[in-house]
Amino acid sequence: MVVAASLRRLARILVVATAATAVACGNGEHGAPITVGAGDSIESRLLAEIYAGALARTGARTSLATDLGGRADYLAALDAGRATVVGEHTGALLAFLDAKATDRLPDKVALALSKSLPEGLVVSDPSDGTDLRARVLLTAAAAAQDSVQSVADLGPKCGGLVAGVASAPGLLPAPPSVAQPAGCVFADVVPFADPAALRKALLDGQVQAGLLTGPPTAAPGATDGLTVLSDTTYAVRAENVLPLFRKGALDARQIKKLNYVAGELTTDDLGTMLRRIRDEQAKPAEVARAWLDEHLL
Repeated sequence: MVVAASLRRLARILVVATAATAVACGNGEHGAPITVGAGDSIESRLLAEIYAGALARTGARTSLATDLGGRADYLAALDAGRATVVGEHTGALLAFLDAKATDRLPDKVALALSKSLPEGLVVSDPSDGTDLRARVLLTAAAAAQDSVQSVADLGPKCGGLVAGVASAPGLLPAPPSVAQPAGCVFADVVPFADPAALRKALLDGQVQAGLLTGPPTAAPGATDGLTVLSDTTYAVRAENVLPLFRKGALDARQIKKLNYVAGELTTDDLGTMLRRIRDEQAKPAEVARAWLDEHLL
């Protein structure tokens, strides 16, 4: 509803104004500083800038710890207290922490993740608008010929297909198992250097199916001439952005701010910002600041 949207927008204006007043009054000088960590990927750095900027607008003192390495490295930094907050993905982090987990639906993945977290680490709201699951691809001709429009349709045919897999550059890394759809065991899975190479292999008939790790918006042109299969049943595990942080390190207002961020961030937003940094060499801090300003965060 328009009225409800206007009220939410007004509420965010008031939050920004309150945060600005807190900073002006020196409230940001109290409490321990918040160190937002980032791994080696562009997305990790972008999320760190978004979270650090949002938390700073509550009056918190924030800093960045960048280039912390891979998932194991920045989790170790959290455990050691060298970082307070990092950006993560629900499905990939669950797979890293519990390789036997079978949950796939967004709410169940988030719940299973919370239960699997090491002592002393917690998460706040996932960004439901960020769907970063791997996409399953076929050529348009193959999809039409076999009447395959969804991953569920493809399931019975997987055993006779060779699939190629490639990652959208710049996204947080994911274990290979995250891209594998439930109920679909391919005859073989061949890695490709990038989405463009995967697309060419599909169109040339080198492989019969494709797994694009990450959304097409993060890899423009990667799905041109191809059919992206729908996946309403979540054969591919849910993959949403969320902040992971040290228990007790953030107060209620700071957690609420991160939840506001979660409510605004979308797949398209993330893809656009990622491309600006990766392809146009924009500075992550400036991209994050512009997004926070646009959404009154």
